[in-house]
Amino acid sequence: MQVIALSEATADLVELVGGKAVGLGELIRQGERVPDGFCVTTEAHRLGVIPEAEIVDAYERLGAGPVAVRSSATAEDLPGASFAGQYDTILDVTGTTGLIAAIARCWDSLHGDRAVAYRDAHGLDGAAVRMAVIVQRMVPAEVAGVLFTANPVTGCRTEMVVDAAPGPGPAVVDGVGAVDHYVLDGASAVDHYVLDGSDQQRAGCLTAARLAELRATGERLQGQFGCPQDVEWVVDRQGTLWLVQSRPITTLFPLPPAPSRPLPRVYLEFGHVQGMRQPVTPMGMSTLKALVAAMLAPLGVRAEIVDIGGRLYGDLTDMARSRSGRRRLVKLLAVDFGPRAQAAMRHVLTDPRFTPQQADRQRAPGADGSTVRGTDGAPLRTAARAVAGIVRSLARPDAARTRLFDAVERLRFASVAPDLTTAAERLSFVRELETNESPDDIVWPIVAGMLAAALPAQLLKGVAGPGEIHAVLGGMPHNVTIEMNLALWRLARRVGEHRRLLLDTPPDELAGRYLRGTLPDIGLAAFLDAYGHRGVAEVDLGVPRWAEDPAPVFAMIANYLRVTDPEQAPDLRFERAAATAEDTLRELVVRARRRRPVRGRLAGFLLRRARSLAGLREAGKFAGLYRLREMRRQLLLVGADLTDAGLLDQPDDIMFLTLDEVHGAVHRNDDHRNTVVARVAVHRRELTRGHVPVALLSDGTDVEAVLSAPPAEGTLTGVGAAAGRVTGPARVVHDPGTARVEPGEILVTATTDPGWTPLFLTAGALVTETGAVMAHGPTVAREYGIPAVICVPEATRRISTGQIVTVDGAAGTVTLD
Repeated sequence: MQVIALSEATADLVELVGGKAVGLGELIRQGERVPDGFCVTTEAHRLGVIPEAEIVDAYERLGAGPVAVRSSATAEDLPGASFAGQYDTILDVTGTTGLIAAIARCWDSLHGDRAVAYRDAHGLDGAAVRMAVIVQRMVPAEVAGVLFTANPVTGCRTEMVVDAAPGPGPAVVDGVGAVDHYVLDGASAVDHYVLDGSDQQRAGCLTAARLAELRATGERLQGQFGCPQDVEWVVDRQGTLWLVQSRPITTLFPLPPAPSRPLPRVYLEFGHVQGMRQPVTPMGMSTLKALVAAMLAPLGVRAEIVDIGGRLYGDLTDMARSRSGRRRLVKLLAVDFGPRAQAAMRHVLTDPRFTPQQADRQRAPGADGSTVRGTDGAPLRTAARAVAGIVRSLARPDAARTRLFDAVERLRFASVAPDLTTAAERLSFVRELETNESPDDIVWPIVAGMLAAALPAQLLKGVAGPGEIHAVLGGMPHNVTIEMNLALWRLARRVGEHRRLLLDTPPDELAGRYLRGTLPDIGLAAFLDAYGHRGVAEVDLGVPRWAEDPAPVFAMIANYLRVTDPEQAPDLRFERAAATAEDTLRELVVRARRRRPVRGRLAGFLLRRARSLAGLREAGKFAGLYRLREMRRQLLLVGADLTDAGLLDQPDDIMFLTLDEVHGAVHRNDDHRNTVVARVAVHRRELTRGHVPVALLSDGTDVEAVLSAPPAEGTLTGVGAAAGRVTGPARVVHDPGTARVEPGEILVTATTDPGWTPLFLTAGALVTETGAVMAHGPTVAREYGIPAVICVPEATRRISTGQIVTVDGAAGTVTLD
């Protein structure tokens, strides 16, 4: 079958006619007005011969007039890859000779540079793609355009967007010439302007009636296809609306799950606090929800944690709508979430839809997210414990540290599983570990240190700048992540005759040799014994630990071996940062006491306590990772049993199930193989997503997209998180496991977690797209005395590897050469 009518293109023929033809066929069957046409199938493309006789016959049945010739590849108009504009479209084709040539041109575009690059970016196999070609009767257009049934810029699902221009439509889809832009809310245009680079205003080419017709059409199509649609349309000279394409909008961030409580709702992304921008595996999501909830509780925030696009979001609506909760919400976000989250939440609090209502006073206790009210007295007891624990830690920081590290050791031993023989026993043990909470001896010294580090900035306004306070927080002792990095540095210094082997061999190959026992002994076993339970994205239970895959560790060792300047040795840099911190602290305390005696004394006390306690910030997570390591080990053993039983294809597929689903497989022989396949596909698609909203509304609105403003020419603005000014070549890094950062290069990345921090030892400065001043990346940057600017929107896209940039950690700017 080499030529079929468009009306016959059904979903079960997608491999024969391609995604676009299937979409058009469905529109025809739904009764939409679509220009007549036919499809030259992928079978003809596979054979490599254009079936001229069949094409001519079909063309003549159309009337042999002008036609439009479009691609319909098998990997096109997919939920995760639209291929918009990647293949050729030829309009106003007349005559059989021109038609045959246009079809050949469509076939050739399958292997064009832009199509190849697009497939590579989406991980699609070009050799497996086939090209069908659509031929449709050309509609003589009075006006044409594109309708998005959701706002593709802000993500808002209650708005539609229309771009339109007189003529056949290339001005709209190709981005050339002036275009009328409409934002539709309800049945009317709430905004309209001309997209031509000027401020010129003129009457639009669409009437209110036409816009209402387009909105009704969009609502109908979205309902038919079950997701927001990108619709190309044409209005002919008689005023009739024709549809020439409808495909999913592939760039939208997923909607939050439908809530049972009143709308709208606001969600804050919590993953970046843990250095997580990649999607979390389903198995990891359950444990992370508990981890984040436990992290927020000491700060007085209670939020429902939900999965949106595989990312962790917290529903902060109740707190935002509470008269008491909203007063402290923005301040609380400063502790661990950063200025981008604060700015987004400030905007939300100005939205009248989140204004507290009179009914707020009658809400159930604790509805504002507070942990200090309740009928059973438990929250009050928690608050009392918090005050006692924080005061005790501030009063005797040395004793608090001792108690904390003793508790960490107890958790390490308690996380080791007893002798377990069955999948049911292992699953039960995992459930027990999941519900364990961190003891007070770990929680309150960490909270005390965070508060001691955060409060002086307010006390010393007008006396000390952010750079000085950051300097005081540099070279911080008692940080397990810093100690890990320095341990790896010492290991690298001792490799001796194996230096060239470690520099010249790919990390994956070195990891394989180590695991097989064929690598020379460089002392890695001792390092992994202490730190092998860590890794990149380590809070995700579904991600391998370094002990399972040490390739990232070998990449870091190679980076250390490239440090040839003795002055850049990480241990010396750390010592210099610590000495600078102590000198700055002494000078700052004297100045502050002279100018503001009471505040100066209090700020000095807190900064000294910060130097004793703030370095403990990583210890709680470090201890929790012992538990995650054992949970992962036991689940993989369960996965092996399920694989042997034919219920999974491979043991690590278990990480794409939930614990409840695993329970069903273990106790009822539930087969989840199809579920795993579907979830892996979604996970891989989400891995390619470049932007994750910091704050999201229940209608899909990305709050930052509403706030966004272009930065000054040549300068990217963020937030200074570690003082200093450095100029050097940029190194944009997406995967720390394979990264090579030369000494002095500026590390530019979306976010960081402890698995990234060894790269800081060779980096001259750090630039990230997200973060908070007290988050992992800035904290470690201060330890090593390197400048850091965080919360720089689209830094990894606006900065190129090799580009010379100047990072000013005090001003919070990145200047591009």
